[in-house]
Amino acid sequence: MAARIEDYGLIGDLQTAALVSRHGCIDWLCFPRFDSGACFAALLGDEENGRWSLRPASDITSAQRRYRGDTLVLETELACDEGVVRLIDFMPPRGEAPDVVRIVEGVEGTVPMKMRMSIRFDYGSIVPWVRRKDEGLHAVAGPDALLLATPIDLVGRNLHTEAEFDVAPGDRVPFVLTWFPSNQDLPQHTDAEQALVDTDSFWREWVTDCVHVGRFREPLVRSLVTLKALTYAPTGGIVAAATTSLPEALGGVRNWDYRYCWLRDATLTLLALVRAGYDGEARAWRDWLLRAIAGRPGEVQIMYGIAGERRLTEVELEWLPGYERSTPVRIGNAASQQRQLDVYGEVLDALYHARLSGLEPSKDAWALIRKLLQWLEKGWREPDEGIWEVRGPRRHFTHSKVMAWVAFDRAVRMIEEDGLGGPVDRWRALREEIHDEVCREGLSEKLGAFTQSYGLDRLDASLLMIPLVGFLPADDERVVATVAAIERELVEDGLVTRYRADEENTDVDGLPPGEATFLPCSFWLVQVYALQGRLDEAEKLFERLIGLRNDLGLLSEEYDVKAERLVGNFPQAFTHLTLVDAALTLDEGWCRRAGRATVDETRSGGARVD
Repeated sequence: MAARIEDYGLIGDLQTAALVSRHGCIDWLCFPRFDSGACFAALLGDEENGRWSLRPASDITSAQRRYRGDTLVLETELACDEGVVRLIDFMPPRGEAPDVVRIVEGVEGTVPMKMRMSIRFDYGSIVPWVRRKDEGLHAVAGPDALLLATPIDLVGRNLHTEAEFDVAPGDRVPFVLTWFPSNQDLPQHTDAEQALVDTDSFWREWVTDCVHVGRFREPLVRSLVTLKALTYAPTGGIVAAATTSLPEALGGVRNWDYRYCWLRDATLTLLALVRAGYDGEARAWRDWLLRAIAGRPGEVQIMYGIAGERRLTEVELEWLPGYERSTPVRIGNAASQQRQLDVYGEVLDALYHARLSGLEPSKDAWALIRKLLQWLEKGWREPDEGIWEVRGPRRHFTHSKVMAWVAFDRAVRMIEEDGLGGPVDRWRALREEIHDEVCREGLSEKLGAFTQSYGLDRLDASLLMIPLVGFLPADDERVVATVAAIERELVEDGLVTRYRADEENTDVDGLPPGEATFLPCSFWLVQVYALQGRLDEAEKLFERLIGLRNDLGLLSEEYDVKAERLVGNFPQAFTHLTLVDAALTLDEGWCRRAGRATVDETRSGGARVD
């Protein structure tokens, strides 16, 4: 079976990624892109669905691991009765062909090692044709080919490739797995030791651009490295996660493919990258965004493929039993065809903050904005599926209306601050109309707080965004009451759930009940606390949240407080984005209380505008 989600580490080459277990198994790897078919898919099944194991032949007595400094080079020390070995796993930033490099280093004693590789293309469904060549082991099936190069003798047994060897202190044994199109010649040899030097240098140099020097630098930098690892370098798109179908509830059906780019991450991504000093990455993400949403304004999708693809057809893979028997396993995502009005606000907010943060203007951005708002002038009145991509009936979700307000608000600000041309009086009037409607229809007398959707007395953690986007001040009595209601109704063991997905509320999202606490919502609460001046509470919650990270600093989408386990796709960009924003907001709160300039104010020479 697969390991616990928190027992995995991430390695990647800025075009795809692999998950490596605590005991040296690669259980998930898609070649050549994040959204390609997996050649190792034991994460969602077992060894027969693809796995690469590299470990001592005898029982492992202890396992310790770490990333080498602020890099994505993973080092795992495995102890057994015979001694200790160190596995060094990494993926060099992409050259002509993608590689996974594994180096076995002897540390103590002479340790018998065993390597076992089960290659299964197309998510564990295709056994390749395997041949020996002078360059190494060659596996091919359809369009995919892999080459495994190592000085160790390899043996084929029952459709698996195995090797047995010993390592003593100072020994270093390399394994290099390279993907290439099956119709092309074998790729050039990759020198494992030189690739290690190059990969280590790449990440160390990248991290030096981070300008943050606050109290939470370690979790912030690890989150930024994770976000960089989830970036598809050729286009600048950032996938929501490296995996598909890791369940939101163990044994449940809420299993989705997150290997795509969500527009709702746009604002957080731009803010996080720019505020941390990564203008180049922020510019690439903005440009990806503009390319992806080009087209008819009413057909803007909530997510796109990593190169901007629109057709993300959802398919269930019936041959995979799922992570801990959580079925179905899905690839593609049908939610890409949903209507979610909040994406218009998120796009406008992202582009507004891009200009505010000093990124040079895009000549195409304003023309596109005007087209989007032309549709939204009427479209904001329609119901939608909302931020959580419910598969139930469309509703007038309060958060969606708030984000429609954000769209017009940011457009008005761009005109007022930058002198751009547009129907500013009409947009001001729409901004006021939406604000009045939300404060009238989205406020529940019964709850004494804002509600999930119009006419429904039900809470939703997305309402925490109301002060974060500037719709109302954090100390507004309606916001204070809403936060109190969320604390009372949606907080479980100190962590926030999105909404009540239980037996009494199955009509909300059209799915069976059962979901863990949603980590990004808890980071939103940290930010709201900080804006309300509740800095001690904010820091206490933030420390609790970063304490849920695994030993490598990684987080998934959700946390099951009863099972005390990470659940959902992993590692999750949305979670790490909100961690970065919460860390920066919390630092700013303490700086202002102490009368010191924040990082943003130091860089810009003035106060940051939200």
